[in-house]
Amino acid sequence: MLVSMTSTPDVIARYFAASEAGDIDALVACFTDDAWVVDEARRHDGTDAIRAWREGTSASYTYTLQITGVTETASSELTVDTHLEGDFPGGVVDLKQIFGLSDGLISSLHI
Repeated sequence: MLVSMTSTPDVIARYFAASEAGDIDALVACFTDDAWVVDEARRHDGTDAIRAWREGTSASYTYTLQITGVTETASSELTVDTHLEGDFPGGVVDLKQIFGLSDGLISSLHI
């Protein structure tokens, strides 16, 4: 089921807004305490590790992100298709970001 960003859970919109603004505190606040993120085949468990992951990503690369689609894949899971362009290796990439949700927060994110 393809849904628009206006009908996605508030926490997903807040996550992308915080990411775009570079607001690490607001971004980390979108996650449950025991959340995990997998990015570039590395897993980051808990909000301290998620904070370190985002701080490292923010310090390493600059990029623009465009959301190209949102699909509800399960009752508590959304896949957000994104297009990134920036100074990372390759410069352009299309990604699927799979968000697990729990109690109004992000419990998992697989990129």
